[in-house]
Amino acid sequence: MLRSLLPLDKLGEMNNPIYLDHHATTPCDADVLQAMLPYFSEHFGNPMSGSHSFGWKAQSAIERARKQVADLIGADPNEIVFTSGATESVHHAIFGALTERGSNSHVITTPTEHKCVLEACRRAERLGHQVTWLKVNQFGELDLGELEKSIQPNTALISLMHANNEVGTFHPINEVSAVAKKHNVLFHVDAAQTCGRHPINVRDPNIDLLSISAHKFYGPKGVGAIFVRQTQPRVHIQPFMPGGGQERGHRGGTVNVPAVVGLGVAAEKAKALMGEETPRLQMLRDRMIRELTSQPEITLNGHPTNRLCNNVNITVDGISGDQILLTLHNVAFSTGSACSSGSGEVSHVLKAMGTLHSNTATTMRFGLGRTTTEAEVDSVCKRLIAAVQKARKQL
Repeated sequence: MLRSLLPLDKLGEMNNPIYLDHHATTPCDADVLQAMLPYFSEHFGNPMSGSHSFGWKAQSAIERARKQVADLIGADPNEIVFTSGATESVHHAIFGALTERGSNSHVITTPTEHKCVLEACRRAERLGHQVTWLKVNQFGELDLGELEKSIQPNTALISLMHANNEVGTFHPINEVSAVAKKHNVLFHVDAAQTCGRHPINVRDPNIDLLSISAHKFYGPKGVGAIFVRQTQPRVHIQPFMPGGGQERGHRGGTVNVPAVVGLGVAAEKAKALMGEETPRLQMLRDRMIRELTSQPEITLNGHPTNRLCNNVNITVDGISGDQILLTLHNVAFSTGSACSSGSGEVSHVLKAMGTLHSNTATTMRFGLGRTTTEAEVDSVCKRLIAAVQKARKQL
């Protein structure tokens, strides 16, 4: 679609694209790729083959990766279960907790969660469980008082994302954890957007279950993990996929050794770089927000400061999606209509926040990353502001 909108003299510029969609995925780091390659052919053993060196080599690589992931989030290696990614981990957490608690169990979440959480909770409702959907304010923040009032005798789980994948707003996980512990309720954190970008320690606050995806922090796609707390009181949830006993019985099936190796290296590198990379991204984020919101037609979505280090989510009023695509033809970002009459899907997050805009408004999400430069941020801001000012003159 985008190519068909571009004038012929602009097509050549697509050879130098600017990637600002790091919430959707990140490029696989070169060190991660190099670490993975030997496990496709040279070290190809099945880690469950415990009678020869091929299996030992694979198992050793998996356990090394398990420690690397554990170190990133302050866990013990035996608390890490490898999965296909955060979506599987989320389903494991929600259904594992509900099934362990029994029929007609109760889960608490918000309508601004990632769609995998929303769909898991809707499925839980269809299966006879109860779901409380906490309201959020205009910034996407929940009310802790309402959270505590929602807890029932059959409440098994509170499931919340660390930070919103669309508008970047953080949930107060420290305070939520305290409420959960007070009422002896399990607390699951979807950390897909924060793991590797913001410090996370599952001991403080005391998190019971946490889900991550490798491809959100420069690892390969199709692999992730779930943290299942084993310190007292130990968390018990039902297995996600019974099989041959892999992953301590939580998830059957042969482990994807190359991908797990990549996840481990990505976790180790993210931990090493976070101290300098997170402040740099915050600086670029604030620079971009400041420049763009200098225009009255551009408003920021989400909390102005309590947000992901790399998230810029805006609504542009008076410019169509097609105009934006033409203006930013070589920029990769997420865009959609802010209302149902537009060409894009309505954002369930903006809808829940009560911040849907006019028929001519378009939402845009920019996700900054390791390779993002000041020059790229400035270029995008300059071009978008010029388009806004041009549209203003045509009114």
